[in-house]
Order: sequence, then structure tokens, then C-alpha cells
Amino acid sequence: MSGLEKNREPVVVIIGRPNVGKSTFFNRLIRSRKAITDPTPGVTRDPVSHLYEKEGLRIRLVDTGGLKWDREGLDSLVTARSLKTAADADLIVVLFDATETTGEDEELIALCRPYTDKLMIVVNKVDSPAREAAACAYYAYGFSTLYKVSAEHNIGIDEWEEALVERLKAMGFAPTESLSDEDGAGEDKPLKIVVLGQPNTGKSTLNNLLTGRESSLVSDIPGTTRDIVEGSFRFMNRDFVILDTAGIRRKRSVGENIEYYSVNRAIASIADSDIVFLMIDAEKGLAEQDKKIAAQAVNRGKGIILVLNKWDLMPQHRDAVNAVTDRIRFLFPVLSFAPIVTISARENSGVTRLLKTALQMEKQFHNKISTNKLNTALSEWLYENPIPSRGRIKYKVKYLTQLSTAPVKFAVFVNRKKGFPETWLQYMINRIRSVFGFRDVPIRIEIKESRKGDKS
Repeated sequence: MSGLEKNREPVVVIIGRPNVGKSTFFNRLIRSRKAITDPTPGVTRDPVSHLYEKEGLRIRLVDTGGLKWDREGLDSLVTARSLKTAADADLIVVLFDATETTGEDEELIALCRPYTDKLMIVVNKVDSPAREAAACAYYAYGFSTLYKVSAEHNIGIDEWEEALVERLKAMGFAPTESLSDEDGAGEDKPLKIVVLGQPNTGKSTLNNLLTGRESSLVSDIPGTTRDIVEGSFRFMNRDFVILDTAGIRRKRSVGENIEYYSVNRAIASIADSDIVFLMIDAEKGLAEQDKKIAAQAVNRGKGIILVLNKWDLMPQHRDAVNAVTDRIRFLFPVLSFAPIVTISARENSGVTRLLKTALQMEKQFHNKISTNKLNTALSEWLYENPIPSRGRIKYKVKYLTQLSTAPVKFAVFVNRKKGFPETWLQYMINRIRSVFGFRDVPIRIEIKESRKGDKS
């Protein structure tokens, strides 16, 4: 590998059979509960990655699904994906369980033999003298170095991380700028997209298409994706981060704790995003649950694009798009501003238009209008459409100012806040959209009384 290649982050992949504590180990290292942990075997399915920093090294850490040899359902897909992810890694962390050894461990060791030069062997759940002695049994498989840890109790983690950094530096990976520099504000910060929607709407297919790799398992089985799968790509000289999430169903349809946690994390990911791609099956249309997801995004001031996927399966007549758009606007008028883009993730059609729409939306989010321009326009709007009175109560608008970008917030100062006409407020929002270029993003208006006692 050349020096130029070493400028990228090293990829460290954690593998092991189910329930050895891979996700707990992963969460301990990144200091966050990103991967779902549960006693049920096979909880993790897709590789879950996170970029974290240790002693100046930026490391791409990847948690994988448990490797199983007695397989059913999605087990074969999960195992194949985990092994492929490990094969492509710079370092493979093979995690074992000190409390038991199984035939699957021996199978895993045999599979790892071709990658001996990039293995780190870690025995987990070592939290007592008896378990420390049991962990030594793995020396019998020919390993010269074992790292004994307890991810749950944070035992041996610091020592293992020191060994990890030393190993990566020996491989030629050098410290880079702090992650805090990347995570700060600025044009170089990647545009973060979260993909939400009902199960089987094509979220994982779109994620894999955009990232150029099979990051997410694609299956007709509802609930295939559980963890949030993060990927990255570049489009029109712009860096993107995309989060593939669990399919969101109605609460009464969520039948297991794992799916419950998956759905909650999917919804929580809205706060960590810039723009939401709400994936909708074009044949089924907008569902009630989609409206609730959209409302969550709007309430947080996030951009939202309604992505009508599987458009290749729809009748291709001239007015098809207009007909579907009109129906969505009628059923959900609160999203009248949100762009609607038709795509086929499977056929790779409409995706360029979708990404261009996201970039246009980003520009709108960072549009800053001076108070002087806003109030010049406000005077015109008041002249064109005076605020309706309520009996002897006359409402007056003193001035308008922009509070923030991304989310876009304005404050309007009035003589009387109570009972201020909602219709005129909506009129003002519509004028702000059309005049100042906020066509596709949610706008929030705070009404403030300019001076107490001025109720005339």
C-alpha cells in the first residue's frame, strides 16, 4: 500500500460468533450506544461503522453481524457480509467469549488463517480470575498474543487501545487533524442525509447505490435493517454522509423489543441529520406513519424530500407524476413546500435529480436575509394584504428579523401576540418563501410582543 493510500482512515473490523459481545465492545470504544445490544442472537445484521479518534489517529471501526454455521433466514447473508467486510479491512479484531468455547470458534479461526498478518485476538467477558484462566485456553490455537477484556465492565480496554494504535502506526497510518475540526461548522462539513420510511420501500437499495458498496442487507423480509448503517459518498464535489435506518411501522405492528429500539433510533437520527429522504413506495403511496415521520422532521426544522421509489413499476403516462403529487399535497398540506422526487433505486434512475435537489435545499438552509431587506418587503406585504382586525382589536407588525439558518427561523414583533391571525402569519411565510428563496425548506416563525402594554 502506497503512502498516499495511508492518508485515509484505517478500517478496523470486529468479527465473532453471535453473543460474544461485539456490539458492547464497539459501543465501549466509541463511547456511545450506537450499535444495538441485546441477548437475542443475531441482533446485528448490517455492518455498523463509526469514525473515532485515538491518540490522533482517526479510525473507522466496524461492528459486524455474528458469524453462524447453523443458518436460517438471513443468517447466510449476514455471515457472507461480515466475512467480506473483514476481508477488506486493514485490521481484523476477532472477538471470543471467555465463558465458553464452541465449534463455531474453531471454524472462525480456520477462516481467519489467511489473514494472520492483520489479526488481533481479543477474549471478552474476562472479569474474574477464573475467566482470565479460561481465556488462556485460546493460546492452544496458536496465537502468540491475546488481549483479555471485559467490554461491559471496561476492563483491559485502555491497554487494548494502546496496542491498536501502536499496531496501526507500525502499518504506516499517521495521526491526522482532530475530529473536532471536521465536526465543526463550515462548508467542508459533509451533508448528512438520513433515509427513513416504511419497511421494504428501498432504503437499503438506495444506500448501497449511493455508497457504491453493499453496506446494507437487501431483503424482502421486513425489518432486515436494525442498526443505523452509515456510509459516505461524493457528488458534484460535495461530501455526503448517508444513514440507512430501520423501517418504521405503526407501534402496534412492532412486535419485538429489538425492532422497538431500532425504530426509536431511526426516529432519533432525524436530529443528527441535515436532510431527511422519506422513502415512499410509489405503488402504495403516502401512509399515515409517513406523515408522522415527516412531522418529526418539520418540527426539528430539518429539510425533507419525499422520495417516491419504485417509479419504474408505475404506469408511465404523461400526467402520472402530477397526479401522485396532487394526491400527496391534498393528503398532507403541511408538507406543501417539500420537494417530491420520483426514482427507481433498483434501476438507478432519478437519483441524480434527487441529489441535486438535496444540494439546492442545502443552499436554501444557509440563506441569510438582512433585517433591512426583510422589513422593506414587510411594508409591501402589509400594504398588499392588511392584517385583519378582530372586533375592536387591531393587530400591528412592528418588524421582522431572521434568527438563524439551518434551521431557518424568523421572529416577527407584533403589538399583540394573543389571537394574532394565523392566516396572515401563513401569508407572510409564503411570501418569505417566494421572495427570498426558501421554497423547499421548513420555516419557523416566533411571534413576540414588541412592548408590553401596547395592545392598541
